[in-house]
Amino acid sequence: MAVSYPSVAEVLDMPELRRGDPHVVAGRDALDRPVRWVHSMELAADLAPLLRGGELVLTTGIALPAAAADLDGYVRELDDGGAAGLVVELGRRWTRELPAPLAEACERAGLPLVALRREVPFVAVTQAVGERLVNAQVVELRAAGQIHDAFTALSVAEAGPADILAEAARIAGHPVVLESFRHRVLGYDTGGAPADELLRDWEQRSRRVRLDRRTGYDHGAGWLVTVVGSRGDDWGRLVVLTPQPPPDRHVVLVERAAAALALHRLHARHRDGVERQAHHALLTALRDRGADEELLDRCAQAGVPLTDRSLTGVAARPVVRRGRRAFAAADALTGLAAALASALRDRDVPALVGTDPDDVLALLSLPPDADAAAVLAAVAAELGAPGDVVLAAGETVHGPRDAGRSLAEAHHVAASVRPEPAGGPGPAGAAPGPAVHRLADVHLRGLLHLLSDDDRLARFVARELGPLLRHDADHGTRLLDALAALLDSGDKTAAAAALHVSRPVLYDRLARVERVLGVDLADPETRTSLHTALLAHRLPLTDRG
Repeated sequence: MAVSYPSVAEVLDMPELRRGDPHVVAGRDALDRPVRWVHSMELAADLAPLLRGGELVLTTGIALPAAAADLDGYVRELDDGGAAGLVVELGRRWTRELPAPLAEACERAGLPLVALRREVPFVAVTQAVGERLVNAQVVELRAAGQIHDAFTALSVAEAGPADILAEAARIAGHPVVLESFRHRVLGYDTGGAPADELLRDWEQRSRRVRLDRRTGYDHGAGWLVTVVGSRGDDWGRLVVLTPQPPPDRHVVLVERAAAALALHRLHARHRDGVERQAHHALLTALRDRGADEELLDRCAQAGVPLTDRSLTGVAARPVVRRGRRAFAAADALTGLAAALASALRDRDVPALVGTDPDDVLALLSLPPDADAAAVLAAVAAELGAPGDVVLAAGETVHGPRDAGRSLAEAHHVAASVRPEPAGGPGPAGAAPGPAVHRLADVHLRGLLHLLSDDDRLARFVARELGPLLRHDADHGTRLLDALAALLDSGDKTAAAAALHVSRPVLYDRLARVERVLGVDLADPETRTSLHTALLAHRLPLTDRG
């Protein structure tokens, strides 16, 4: 167990040394050095091997050399050994003051040099400092034990993050903040400080605090920081905002609180995993066989009553960019299921939440007069930007026998939505899509998705776009991109901007498209047919997210 060591200044202020009338001769700026022990030593050479670092060396000076160069070497050896300071008692070697070369050498090394102008028993000084260190160690051990007991009790009681942060702030006497690795605040306890002041410009401030260890203190920011999570599965940082360097018990505190937070998350994942499996079975049964009495009873026992309730099917689909590893999609789906369940639970909305191969499906159970649209809008805001998540809702129904239809509709809408590109909404000036998509939002793309397994649709795409696809493959061109930019924007200027080319370059590419397909792009019916084929051609990409 580490100890909060006294500084050189604090040791000089102890009664045993004050009796010696100490006078700081050099190294005044280094009086905050920690003293790990007091060592009486009269040797003048080969000192470094005898020191372990942090010793306050006491000497009468009787063995010290007289030459300036030798005194300089003596000080260098003390500094190399990590000495905290040098205390010389006047009277045996030097009677009135210490020699200037010794003072100058200590000043250069930044080593505190203290003259005792009255005699003191060195053994009394050593004993007093030793007792102080032992007492400090006992205090730290006792405090660490109390901290472990407090957080063990919280973990056994399965306390949530709010309780863990509150206890950490109470023990530390300072505000604590839990943040994600993206520097987003996940929770905090101000300990009585104003929240707006505590969190002002948090993300910018946090990005400036970088540590090369799991736990460390940033003196500039006044932040004691530790990583939260298990190695290989770290997910956040816990911060204690303390202007002064923290005592060791606060290091124990922040690490123990981080462990309690990580344990809570593991327990929550386990509970959610079991719950997700049970909910998936209920959702599948509702879609496949409809709601019978036995199934309604099972839903009610799961805490989601379906009778005399307003029911809304929901499908949430994470947007996983192409090129990611295969298991990234599964990880995103699992995380999204947990986030959706948590968002609904925070709003006291009973819901079945389970995962399908492509979506997270949920059935919300609300009072008949509840505003399902408002609930979904709030949930959408919490889940993330449209570029990260597609959230779709089926029709709100008022009987459990229609619940399967609402779920199927939500799944269909989610599969039909084309996610926003990673950089934001589509063409310049275009309005962003709705936070929650419904059947009325997917238009023609929704119809094409319903027909996606029909061979006739595949043959239609091949007739309309086949020659262009083959030309691009054979010649390494991207004429399909030029056609898509024109059809998506409806305007050649916007299409050129979307492709980052000049209008003459775009005109040339479109002319080549017309030659390859043998069509006139000025004809409205031709453009409609090609755009329909293009939407159908994109469906497999949309399905993969």
